[in-house]
Amino acid sequence: MPRPRIRRRVGWEPEAAYFKPRGIPVSRLEEEVLGIDELESLRLADLLGLYQEDAASRMNVSRQTFGRIVESARRKVADALVNGKALKIEGGVITMMTVTRKFRCSDCGHAWEIPFGTGRPEGCPSCKSVNIHRDEPERGFGRRFRGGRGRGCGRPVS
Repeated sequence: MPRPRIRRRVGWEPEAAYFKPRGIPVSRLEEEVLGIDELESLRLADLLGLYQEDAASRMNVSRQTFGRIVESARRKVADALVNGKALKIEGGVITMMTVTRKFRCSDCGHAWEIPFGTGRPEGCPSCKSVNIHRDEPERGFGRRFRGGRGRGCGRPVS
């Protein structure tokens, strides 16, 4: 009996789930099915330009598994483009990330949330000001400078 698949974490949901060549009726097209996890791997590796190790950790899989997912996705997209097939996006063993990021406008005080992975907003949706910042009180300094007590901060090293 094969090992159960680990759920792949996906941080973005596609707006369109079907692509086809122009001018050819759907009834005459062959379909290539691309999983949502495969589309996420293409987004992370090719669109965002992440290294496989970083992209794999975002998807909650190993680097080798990520490599297999992105290779399969690239093969399917290339097949659809070269051979004039429709591309249907559906399925996969996934968990949607519902993580959002909070922003606040320094000028008008407006606060809003956007989904993780959509990029930094260009301005405040209320007043269009570009003077915006992240508004997350739990956001710290990262793992390297926890409490200002990193290496070389006056404490003796034992």
